[in-house]
Amino acid sequence: MPVTRGKRYQDAVKLLDQDGAQSPAEAIGLVRKVSTAHFAATVEAHVRLGVDPRHADQMVRSSVVLPNGTGRQRRIAVFTQGEKDREARDAGADIVGGEDLVKRVQEGFLEFDVALATPDVMGMVGRLGKILGPRGLMPNPKAGTVTFDIARAVREVQAGRVEFRVDRFGIIHAPLGKTDFEEAALLENFGALMEAIVKAKPAAAKGTYVRTCYLAPSMGPSVRVDPAQAARLTTA
Repeated sequence: MPVTRGKRYQDAVKLLDQDGAQSPAEAIGLVRKVSTAHFAATVEAHVRLGVDPRHADQMVRSSVVLPNGTGRQRRIAVFTQGEKDREARDAGADIVGGEDLVKRVQEGFLEFDVALATPDVMGMVGRLGKILGPRGLMPNPKAGTVTFDIARAVREVQAGRVEFRVDRFGIIHAPLGKTDFEEAALLENFGALMEAIVKAKPAAAKGTYVRTCYLAPSMGPSVRVDPAQAARLTTA
C-alpha cells in the first residue's frame, strides 16, 4: 500500500535535488529547511560504512564530543562505589549507585538516557546486559562509558558526547544537534562526528569505507550528502 505524505512533506521534497548528492555545507542548509516539525527537531546523520558487523574485527564503535552539544539534556546514571560515588555526584550525575542501582534496574527502573560505570563494578553491572544491551545503554570501554575518570565522563556527556556504533546493516545513526542550531554549529558537529567515524575505521575494512551519507530531521525527508566529501570532514 503506497505511503501518503502530507503537504508539508511534499513541499519539503521539492526543495531537494533527487538526482544529486550535496556538499556537507549545502546539506546542512537544506536539512534545516526540510524539517516539517513545528518545533526544533533533531538533525540526524545516517552513514553506511563498508564493513560487515557480523565479524568482530569489522565492528565500528566509539564516541565523540560534539563541539556544540546535542541540544538536549540527558539523564545520566553512574554505576560506581566508594569515593567515585561522590565524584560522580559532584560532577552532576543524576543517578548514582552500586549494587542498589543494579537491583533497581533489574526491577524495571530505566529512567536515564546514558549509563556510565567504573571498571571495579562491571562484574555486577554485567548482570544487566540483557536489559541495557538492547537499549544501547550498556557501559562499554570502547565507547568511553567505562572509566575510573568518572567525573570527566559525566562532564563530557553533559557537554554533548555521543556514542555511535554500526547496526547490523553497517549503518551508523547519530544526532548532530537541532534544526534551530546555526548552520556553522551543525557543520562543526558533523565534522567532529565524521572525523571520529573515520578514525574508528577497522584495519579489516577493505574498499570504500564511507559508502553513503544522509542527513535528516526527525520529521521530514532526508538529504543525500556526497560521501567522499563527508569522509574528508574534520573539526578544523
